[in-house]
This record gives sequence, structure tokens and C-alpha cells, in this order.
Amino acid sequence: MTRLFNDPAAFADEMIEGFVASHSRWVRRVSGGVVRNTQSTPSTVALVIGGGSGHYPAFAGLVGQGLAHGAAMGNLFASPSAQQIYNVAKAANNGGGVLLGYGNYAGDVLHFNQAQARLRAEGIDCRSIAVTDDVSSAPPAEHAKRRGIAGDLTVFKVAAAAAEAGYSMDRTIEIAERANHRTRSFGVAFTGCTLPGADHPLFSVPEGRMAVGMGIHGEPGIGETDIPTADELAELLVAKLLTEIPERQPGEAAGAAARSRVVPILNGLGSVKYEELFVVYRRVAQLLAEAGLEAVDPQVGELVTSFDMAGTSLTLFWLDEELETLWHAPADAPAFRRGAVTADALEPADFTDPAEIEASIPDASDESRAGAIRVLAALGAAKNVVDANAEELGRIDAVAGDGDHGIGMERGVRAAVDAAAAAVARGAGAATTLHLAGDAWADKAGGTSGALWGMALRAVGDALGNTNAPDAGAVAAGVAGAAAAIMDFGKATPGDKTLVDVLVPFRDALAGGVDAGQSLADSWGAAATVAQQAAEDTAQLLPLMGRARPHAEKSLGTPDAGAVSMALIVRAIHNTLVEEKSVKENA
Repeated sequence: MTRLFNDPAAFADEMIEGFVASHSRWVRRVSGGVVRNTQSTPSTVALVIGGGSGHYPAFAGLVGQGLAHGAAMGNLFASPSAQQIYNVAKAANNGGGVLLGYGNYAGDVLHFNQAQARLRAEGIDCRSIAVTDDVSSAPPAEHAKRRGIAGDLTVFKVAAAAAEAGYSMDRTIEIAERANHRTRSFGVAFTGCTLPGADHPLFSVPEGRMAVGMGIHGEPGIGETDIPTADELAELLVAKLLTEIPERQPGEAAGAAARSRVVPILNGLGSVKYEELFVVYRRVAQLLAEAGLEAVDPQVGELVTSFDMAGTSLTLFWLDEELETLWHAPADAPAFRRGAVTADALEPADFTDPAEIEASIPDASDESRAGAIRVLAALGAAKNVVDANAEELGRIDAVAGDGDHGIGMERGVRAAVDAAAAAVARGAGAATTLHLAGDAWADKAGGTSGALWGMALRAVGDALGNTNAPDAGAVAAGVAGAAAAIMDFGKATPGDKTLVDVLVPFRDALAGGVDAGQSLADSWGAAATVAQQAAEDTAQLLPLMGRARPHAEKSLGTPDAGAVSMALIVRAIHNTLVEEKSVKENA
């Protein structure tokens, strides 16, 4: 378990602070993560990688000359927000475009795509590579649905080397995609991992058993077996990966020589000791040789971890001549070094973090400022109900996901309340208050739910505006806008077992009440009852989106955590509307 922490909610920030303090030769901190502390060649591609914290050396440990130019660092097991990614990318940009690299998880895809769109809108050439190396997370025919685990390293290393060598953006992304196509990984775990402040692991494995196909966020494996010997484990890992030798691509050289050299990476997930890994790798090396494969520059150690999870994964990176040259290119990062690099000059001391400029507060009417106070009260009610139910939300999420929904919701709603309070104190109207609260929620929560809740608050703010007093019609329009934005961006529809299964019937019930001439409080109350029933009904659905999808059957009988949290929040907000209505009637 994780023993050394202060406030669990501050763990990621304090970890980054300590990392930068101890590695200032390589990195400097910016809002959202870290960037190189050295100057890069102008007009070259910048590689910005990222993901949730809790996986060191990924991602910050791979920032340095010959490797990444920056890393966006989300909260524990939660993707960085679009704002964090944007901040890091702006700070890392050398003028030759930005390549974003990340593991293929729903939250990461959402946030990195948002940041990419924003960078492109500013005229910056921005591309993305989502790593998909984990063979256990989807069949070969659905390769694009696979998640990224320790194969992140191979893709990031060769893409970074290409950028360092002055390759164009087109050539750099081609290298990254080729490396991703030629990388396969498979992992196992013996125990779960425990987040700071938690009194039990995200999942457990029965004593004497091994979970097969484990994900780096603590996602349950696809099966269990008795714990094997070290040799038997090596045989399992190698046999699985050798069933998935990458297909030859158009233009690739034919013949055995083009398919006989591999980089093997035996990765420890957190608490398997190096000595144990060496015993396993001894047999891995024998098996690769017996299969006619030459192991090139083997890596054995902790490269992509999962806090204190006891487990390991094997990655095979199938080389060609160009990829091998780029793999061996010099690199100097805190956690990965190859050859010798010529030290670049440090960045100037007057470096400015792109996030340091405070947003201005637009003018607002007195009626809208009064509405902003009511918005703050509603967010406060949401915070209270999330705080009271965070542990249960995490338990529900852990059934088929990674168990961090409660923690993420706490971080998001607390940040939203703080941002809203600051906005109200500066005289903001309802729209501005909701916009800043939504941005703060997305920024601090990260993950898919952070992106969606941030989007929802912004949509409601757009409908309310900063001029008129918020009324029932505007609120209903805002909820409709939130539903449309979430479904368009997240691609979930009713029946996929997500918060959309609550949001859509809530939207319809609210609109129906408002159209019938009911007050906002009455309409919202009736819609909240519909939302609660809809959340309960998700227990009978199979998840078709997100991290729970590969373990759909395990979630049958348990409601979706995102749906439950939304139902709780809309009910809590109704209580504030009832109180407001009572005050007005008795005034």
C-alpha cells in the first residue's frame, strides 16, 4: 500500500514538485506538467507525452534530450486535462509542430483531442499517436481499441529520436505509427495497487492466484490462473506475444531478416523486485533464441508502473533498420539514458509559463451576478454529496473499471467550487462562473468524467449568459446543450452504460416540466426522480464504452458509477432550488 503522503488530494501536485526539485538538470515545471529545462533546436517537432500520475517513470521520467520535450501529468490514474496538455504543448513547442503521444484510454483520447483542436486553431501543426500495444484488451481485428501499456516507451523513444534528428512532422508521425504497429505487450498481476489515502486496493487477486491480462490502472484481468514458476510465466508471456507477430506493411522489406530482431522489455509494475524480473528474463531470452529471434538491447526493470501493484508485463518491439537506428539514438532523461548527448544550453531564466496570465472577468448584469451566487450554491451542494459518497462511487467503479471515479469527482467538484467562489468574488455573471468552474473541474479531475463535467458546465453557462437572470427555460436549454455536447464528443448514446443514460432522461423530463409551465424547482425535482431511477437501471446494462468495456460481464448487476454520481448531484441541486423557492415565497 502507499504509506507516504500528506493530503491524498494533493499527492500528485506534491509528487511533481519533488520530482522537479530532484531533477532540475532535465526538467522545469509548467502548469499541467513538466518540459525540458534545455533549449531545443528551433523549427523541429516537439514530442509531448502524458497520462495519469502513478506510473513513474512514465511519463515525466522520459522528458529530456533525445526523448520527450514535455509531459502532461494528470492526477492519479486520471488523464491530464485538455488545459494541462495545451499548457505543456505551448511551452514545449519549438516551431516545427507538436506531436502528442499517449496511451489509448477514453479520458486521454478526449483530452488530447481537445488540446490538439485548440493548438490547431492557433495555427500550430499538431498530430497525435495513441499507443495500442496491449494484446489482452481487444482482439487483433480491433487493434485500434487496445490500450497502451509499457509499449509507450518504444513508440515515444523512436518518435523522439526522429524529431531530434530533424525529421518533418509527416515523417515523425509515420515513424511513431510504424513503431506502434510493431509493438506488442502482455501483462499479469499478483496483487492490486492502493492509492494514497485508500485503506484497500483497487482490486484483489485471491491468494496463490495470478490475474492475466492486467491493465496498468488496476483494471481487472481477463482471467485468473495459479501462480506459475518464473519459467512458466516467461513461457506464458512469450507464447502469447509470438501469436501476434505484426503483419508486414506495404513497402516493408520481406524475408526473415526483416522480422528477426526484437527489443524485449520486461517491465515491473511496482513491487516485483528486479531480481525476480531477472529470473524471468533468463527464460524469456532462451525462448526468444529458440524462436529464431535476436534480442536487441533488452530492458528489464520498472518502466511503466502502477503504484505498488505486484505484476509484470512483457513487450516485444519488432525492429526494422530505421527503427533500430532511432532506438539506439542518444537520449538523456531522468529515467532513460542511451549513449552520450551533447548538453544543450539551459532555457533562459525568464521563461514564462503559458498559464500564468489570469483570465479577465467579462461584464455582467446585477441579475446575472445574483444568478452566479445561486450557481455557487448549487456547486456547493454537488461538492457535499460527492464528498459523502466518494468511497461508494469508487467501490462501484472498481467492479469493472479502475476504482478512481469517486476520487476524480472529489477533485473536480472541489476545484469547481473554488473557481466559482473566486469568480463570484470578482463580480462574475452566471455564464462566466460556470465557464471557469467547468474549466477547473476538467483541469483538476482529468479523466473522462472530468472532460464531460467540464463540458456540461460550460454548456449550461452558454445558455444562461451574463445578462439576464437565469430562468427555467434557459436552464433547460443549458441541460439540453450539455447532453448534446457530451454525446457528440464522447460518442456515448443511451444504453452504453454511462452518465448519458441518466442525462438524457433527465434532460427530457426537465424540458417536459418547463414546457408545461412548472417552476424550475418542481420541474427539476421531477426530473431528479427520473434520473435516480435511470441510474439504478444501468445495473442491467453492459458497458460499451470506456475502461469497463473489456470486463462488461463483471459489471452486470452493478450500476454505472458516472450515472450514479450524476443522479446524486442533480438531486442535491434540487434541494438548493427548493430552499431558494421557499425563501422567495416567505419573503
